Amino acid sequence: MSPLTVSKVHTLTGHRDCVYTLERDVAETHFFSAGGDGMVVRWDLRAPEAGELIAQLPNSIYAIHRIPHSSWLVVGHNYEGIHVLDVQSKKEIASLRLTDAAIFDVLTVGAEVWVACGDGTVAMVDSATWTVKTKIRASDKSARCLALHPQGNEVAVGYSDHHVRIIDVGSHRVKHTWPAHQNSVFSLSFTPAGDRLITASRDARLKAWRWPLYDQTNEVVAHLFAINHVAWHAQGHWFATGSMDKSVKVWDGHALKLLKVIDKARHAGHGTSVNKLLWSSFNHWLISASDDRSISVWQVTGP
Repeated sequence: MSPLTVSKVHTLTGHRDCVYTLERDVAETHFFSAGGDGMVVRWDLRAPEAGELIAQLPNSIYAIHRIPHSSWLVVGHNYEGIHVLDVQSKKEIASLRLTDAAIFDVLTVGAEVWVACGDGTVAMVDSATWTVKTKIRASDKSARCLALHPQGNEVAVGYSDHHVRIIDVGSHRVKHTWPAHQNSVFSLSFTPAGDRLITASRDARLKAWRWPLYDQTNEVVAHLFAINHVAWHAQGHWFATGSMDKSVKVWDGHALKLLKVIDKARHAGHGTSVNKLLWSSFNHWLISASDDRSISVWQVTGP
């Protein structure tokens, strides 16, 4: 492994249940969290001792998404659809019941908000009127994760039927499908350059697929248990993975080579599953959220 160094900067507490998701705010010093307690919290990395409660919802939250260049936050509220919050006023400005199932991911795609649902649908919602434009149900199993190609022309969707499907943004049609893993695809992300798609699964494996043909280029048994999330560093050299095995790992983004393990034994890491990661542009800190109800902030430095 490379001479990366890791130190814990902060431990953020206050959530009363598992923390499932993280999202950036407009200001680089701030970010949001949400989880099993239904709370949406905004944190200031300059003074992280106490978070600011934005909303309290009655059910678990697996996904939150900030609409770019706005103060609007879309909350995927389990069994209740999406709620659109104005962060400044802390008021709800819209809501839309999409499904009775869980909502696992939310993504802005042009003038639309795409929502990945537990009933296997991907809903495309008009972000001006908050009405459903169309739905694609390509599987009976959950749509778990979404990733927009840097060119903006297609979205990769990972499903619990072990497949990845590529949806054309303009036509809303599935243009490519393949069995990517031996279990649910929990996370996927295009490289910042857009030349590859990285997928991560409940089978604990990382795989790289060359764009635009999506032929496999690399595979790594990356963790002991399910990989919950993949997050890229802004410079594109590294990415991090969070796993049900309680660890965070940092990888060389080109070679899929392990660079660093962040865990309880080495760095006073999390005691239970790591659910979500976020590379902040503030000091390039890495933020991790866990079933242990805490959020950790890490300084990762290297050549």
